[in-house]
Amino acid sequence: MIGSLVHLARNLRAGFVLAREGALALVDPSALPPSARIALRVARLIEKPGVGDGAARLSAALTRLGPSYVKFGQFLATRPDIVGVAAARDLERLQDRMPPFPRAESVRMIELALGRPIDQLFLEFSEPIAAASIAQVHKAFIKTQEGIETVAVKVVRPGVREGFARDLQAMRAAARLFERFVPDARRLKPMEIVETLARSVAVEMDLRLEAAAVSELAENTKDDPDFRVPKPEWDLTTRDVLTTTWIDGIRLNDLAAIEAAGFDRVALGRAVIQSFLRHAIRDGFFHADMHPGNLFVDPTGRLVAVDFGIMGRLGMKERRFLAEILLGFIRRDYLRVARVHFEAGYVPPHHSVEDFAQAIRAIGEPIHDRRADEISMAKLLTLLFEITYLFDMATRIELVMLQKTMVVVEGVARNLDPKLDMWTTSEPVVREWIERNLGPIGRMEQAGSGLLTLAGVIGDLPDIALRAERVLNQLEDLTAKGVTLERESIAAIGRAEARGHRWGTAALWIIALSLMIILLREF
Repeated sequence: MIGSLVHLARNLRAGFVLAREGALALVDPSALPPSARIALRVARLIEKPGVGDGAARLSAALTRLGPSYVKFGQFLATRPDIVGVAAARDLERLQDRMPPFPRAESVRMIELALGRPIDQLFLEFSEPIAAASIAQVHKAFIKTQEGIETVAVKVVRPGVREGFARDLQAMRAAARLFERFVPDARRLKPMEIVETLARSVAVEMDLRLEAAAVSELAENTKDDPDFRVPKPEWDLTTRDVLTTTWIDGIRLNDLAAIEAAGFDRVALGRAVIQSFLRHAIRDGFFHADMHPGNLFVDPTGRLVAVDFGIMGRLGMKERRFLAEILLGFIRRDYLRVARVHFEAGYVPPHHSVEDFAQAIRAIGEPIHDRRADEISMAKLLTLLFEITYLFDMATRIELVMLQKTMVVVEGVARNLDPKLDMWTTSEPVVREWIERNLGPIGRMEQAGSGLLTLAGVIGDLPDIALRAERVLNQLEDLTAKGVTLERESIAAIGRAEARGHRWGTAALWIIALSLMIILLREF
């Protein structure tokens, strides 16, 4: 019960900050039950005067609440189906920048993680050069067989796991209350959203997994002439420390430096788009945070990506889906685009393929009346997902992440080359993948894979039959005897219900007292 009260207090504080910063203005009262509408009106009475418009209010509130909520805001930026397109666009600007912690604290954590003094690990170790909510980065030098090498050392922020664990528990409690008291909101799956955030943060806080992502992307792109990633130093990497080769290059948003160095901005813009599409369609594994701060051009003119905490994956079905809809729009074959949605199982079969193709035509035709440099592929995917909601297409997290990443990638490419023709640039990558995977060679490989799968199933048939027999016997017993409850179980259920009513009454008094205390402290 004490834990519940602690979560309640944390959620009351979060609610107060959201109300004070004006973030509750984003809530649509018409979607709430009458009691919640009254609560919303009361909460909005404490808004600061002169707060900004739109999701700027939400960004300010999340920043004030701390690192966990900043991460939550960044996660919501990938879910326009929950917060709306406008709010998601504003939340993309939510910056994950925090004050650095002292160098001595980094040294302590590195020595603890790697089991050796800092002087034995690095020839030099700098002050922090960049800091975020989960980790910060230092520049260092190590001695290798090839000589002195410059490396980037990423160190997890002290106490960050404990802080995130506390905040996530409070978020879980809030999600449960939300589902209980606002039944219409269950379609948004608030508990699932919090658990997805928890998994994402857990991955980001284990730097060994980021090193593995770097290694996998490096293996996928080793033959790409215009893209590379840094190399992880596995001997200097643990859960709390990640060491990679240092990147000397120019950030892609520094146009003056790019031109001064003599690089071709048009070629760089093309490389950004084609590299992203190769990773997504060819490999099914892509960097999902490709903003200009994470992209460089090295002295040889190759693109280099850094910071691999957020990655996206696409299965073969999603890759085929993406490739075919892009090629379908290029060729204006809207019926094929519609059929791909149905074949993938994304649109329920009770809808008409022809009606869906007509809706897609409403998206595709206007873009063919415009100049190539005016067509946004990311906007097209956004409109496509909006149309699919009308045809009961369930939200696909991996496709939403892909679409949001494409928005950022397209922005980077267009900043380099404002006249970039997205379709001409994309077509070679898309066509090559389709010819390779959906042509004769791809069909033969799929047939071979299918035969192996069928052989495995045939080999497992005896075991499958035995398990099926056991399940059928259990079902027969259940049908004959039914489900019985012991007298002690029935009594325990009654006691639990009674406790729930008592604690519900107590919680109302605690909420009222807590609000009074918070208001007195804030004002």
